[in-house]
Amino acid sequence: QVQLVESGGGLVQPGGSLRLSCAASGFTLDAYSIGWFRQGPGKEREGVSCISSSDGSTYYSDSVKGRFTISRENAKNTVYLQMNSLKPEDTAIYYCAAFKHYYCSENLELWGLGTLVTVSS
Repeated sequence: QVQLVESGGGLVQPGGSLRLSCAASGFTLDAYSIGWFRQGPGKEREGVSCISSSDGSTYYSDSVKGRFTISRENAKNTVYLQMNSLKPEDTAIYYCAAFKHYYCSENLELWGLGTLVTVSS
């Protein structure tokens, strides 16, 4: 079965850290650019980060730059999003998505179901 499964979400205090995982099954993740997106309460879905399939280059939105790090571990067919210095405004459902393109802009092929991150004291 071809799917993406996110994990690692949960409740964390402001200033804390979480590492999200996006695990692929049924296909090889390194052939795809992988993006992380999020949708907060009452907000539209927004792009957070992307790692390119071609050269591993990365992209971050201004709201997370310097705090989040995206990486991939091909041996585990998994992409990670390390989130540090979390803020209440980072509260959202986080989704990963696979793009058959050198960047996370075209040829979207698959979404995961999401994992909830709640930042609150």
